[in-house]
Amino acid sequence: MRVCVFCGSSRGASPAYTAAASDLGTTLAVKGIGLVYGGGHVGLMGAVADAALAAGGSVTGVMPESLVAKEIAHQGLTELRVTTSMHERKALMADLADGFIALPGGLGTFEELCEILTWGQLGLHAKPVVLLDVDDFWAPFQRLLDGAVAAGFLRPVHRDLAHVAGSVSEALALLETPPPPPVHKWIDKDER
Repeated sequence: MRVCVFCGSSRGASPAYTAAASDLGTTLAVKGIGLVYGGGHVGLMGAVADAALAAGGSVTGVMPESLVAKEIAHQGLTELRVTTSMHERKALMADLADGFIALPGGLGTFEELCEILTWGQLGLHAKPVVLLDVDDFWAPFQRLLDGAVAAGFLRPVHRDLAHVAGSVSEALALLETPPPPPVHKWIDKDER
């Protein structure tokens, strides 16, 4: 099994973010679960990769050549896959993974998370997606999703694609949850 982790290229303001990233990396390695991530050596990306490697885990980084050239690629990975674009990077990360965990992060993390949730909504994959909610980081995002449901823009079954975990052990347990049955209809006939 391999898990794709979306997370920040910064460490963030709270030491709890780095601690959670390190805990996640170590736990994945100890459980024999491979890590797939963005390939960087900085921020939470570096923390999760370093922890997994230190615990003897398999770590696959996926990075577009434009970022490798800026020398932020982790040089000690089990494997570094270099892509030609960010689009190719995200598609490869998704293909390599059996599930997804989102740690805190910024715009890149939000974009990756929203895209993978959208792909789940569209039925392009049936892999679990878990928000590791460190210090209530993901609470505003959860409220946004709930607001989209209340406003009629998101069906509850699609809102439920974003599982929320308060700990690494809970996140890994949610990855083993069978995916909900696919709902291929996200727009009613009268809305077309």
